[in-house]
Amino acid sequence: MVLLLWGTACGPVEPSADGLAGTLPYYNEASFSPHWLAADAPELDTFHRIPTFTLLNQRGDTISTATFQDKVYIVDFFFTTCPGICPRMTKNMGTLQAIFADQPQVLLLSHSVTPEMDSVPVLQAYAEKHGVVADKWHLATGERAEIYRLGRQAYFVEENLGLQKSADDFLHTENFVLIDQQRHIRGIYNGLNQSSLAQLTKDVYALLAE
Repeated sequence: MVLLLWGTACGPVEPSADGLAGTLPYYNEASFSPHWLAADAPELDTFHRIPTFTLLNQRGDTISTATFQDKVYIVDFFFTTCPGICPRMTKNMGTLQAIFADQPQVLLLSHSVTPEMDSVPVLQAYAEKHGVVADKWHLATGERAEIYRLGRQAYFVEENLGLQKSADDFLHTENFVLIDQQRHIRGIYNGLNQSSLAQLTKDVYALLAE
């Protein structure tokens, strides 16, 4: 599945009709229809946010919503034995890690979609192999149901075409999702496409400047 959304992968976003130039849209459901809102808009009080979660990272440390509080973070879903798109996604996340190495307010979060196989030691070995920097880039494992719930119902990472999946369907996508400091979704990007990743980088800096 290849996804290139206007405003996130095809170039700078257009200013909205109500004059919110230079901002990124907000997204609240799987179609990723943009909502142009000011940062202090009252609608955001009830707008979709990433719900609370608790997982383990590659060091066996508990990571939760609190880990990412007031941070901009980039999310993807992978598994360590994936022979296809995951190595390229991991490489591109590594590039983002390097770009934002000196930005402590930017974090990366990669969820394993095979947590029953990707234990903490397996994730630690994968992290060492791919140069993952602890506390910058979290490789997450935990309960499969929670990870899949987050992927499909919180980040909408695989439902962007409106295709409903059951809990038994395997979650596999190349999409990266951008989350702001208030846990709102602000963009979705093809994690295999260099133009899309360049736009993601610009959008992260836009959030840092908001």
